[in-house]
Amino acid sequence: MPALDGYRVLDMTQVLAGPYCTMSLADMGADVIKVEGPDRTSRRFGFAMTGEDGAAFLALNRNKRSFTVDLKDADGRRALLALVATADVFVENYRPGVMTRLGIDFAALRAVNPRLVYASISGFGQTGPYAERPGYDIIAQGMSGIMSVTGAPGGPPMKAGLPVADLAAGLIGANAILSALLARARTGEGQYIDTSLFDAAMSMSVWESAQVWATGEVPGPLGSAHRGSAPYQALRAADGHLVVAANKPHFWRNLCAVLGHPELEHDPRFATNADRLRNLDQLVPELEAGLAGRTVADWVDTLLEANVPAGPILDYGQSLCDPHTVARGMVQELEHPVEGRIRTLGIPAKLGGTPGSLRRPAPLQGEHTVEVLRELGYDQDRIDRLLAQGSVLSCPDPVAPELP
Repeated sequence: MPALDGYRVLDMTQVLAGPYCTMSLADMGADVIKVEGPDRTSRRFGFAMTGEDGAAFLALNRNKRSFTVDLKDADGRRALLALVATADVFVENYRPGVMTRLGIDFAALRAVNPRLVYASISGFGQTGPYAERPGYDIIAQGMSGIMSVTGAPGGPPMKAGLPVADLAAGLIGANAILSALLARARTGEGQYIDTSLFDAAMSMSVWESAQVWATGEVPGPLGSAHRGSAPYQALRAADGHLVVAANKPHFWRNLCAVLGHPELEHDPRFATNADRLRNLDQLVPELEAGLAGRTVADWVDTLLEANVPAGPILDYGQSLCDPHTVARGMVQELEHPVEGRIRTLGIPAKLGGTPGSLRRPAPLQGEHTVEVLRELGYDQDRIDRLLAQGSVLSCPDPVAPELP
């Protein structure tokens, strides 16, 4: 059985941080039920596909079921509360106050299910002077300091290429949920979890905060270089760039030797790591001059053979097809009822005894509404009445496309 088999998670999230959090739980076997309203806006997130659901929605909502309910309807609300009574976890990522206005905040749901773990993921958290501000990844990156250290020295502020605040908030939320479930096993009670994009972004600033507190210096951007080690960055070869991580004395010695310049090891400018960091503007041209005559692929093979950590810089067209990516199962395929065969990223954590799995693609809106109501004990007459009055919604059976 997968690790989270038997746990039910209600996912009332949208866009990125929340769905990424709940997908990580679904991948490990939790029964994640995506609680949706009739609106389809969040489903259009990402690049357009054949159907109405965007590519990003498909990427973030695999292994989930869809329960579509109108919370403004009394019978719809009662159906949700019946579902809450069966759940272990409830996750939402709306602005503070929205859940209270809907009548489904922690206090309301705890009255229905005292064992419920309730997680809120917002832009700035539920408290503090910025709690009511809109929360977006780029704002969290900007206000946490991440953008101030990203990019080239002397260049404009830049965000990280990936939505790191969103993704980190999702992962931190999942970790907190698992911690709360372990605590519940001891206490028998659920609890409330409050995390945010801002908190997540700040929590990743371990090197930068350490520099401020240890030296009083405010860090700036370094391009691809490292704050504490050199050479540890991208370097140019004949046909592009590779990354070299010679962050230990023996790696530095081996690098100098393989470049054909063993004298650099004891050059007063570069003899110690501190010297190399201080004189990085002189070190990089010396190294790139030695790398200039050969290709990236040639240098990577040569450096690895000489026990110098190195690797090519791949774009996503290359990395998604790389043999190691394939060998690690990080690209998988699923059958979607509208899109046909689609590719999805694999599960990054390989549990030896209770592995995760890819069981189903992202659900169509309302695909599992009737199924969930039956699990709650609703008979067919009652289900038909809820559907007829619009309290809940169910999608028609899709027509599967012809596959090549």
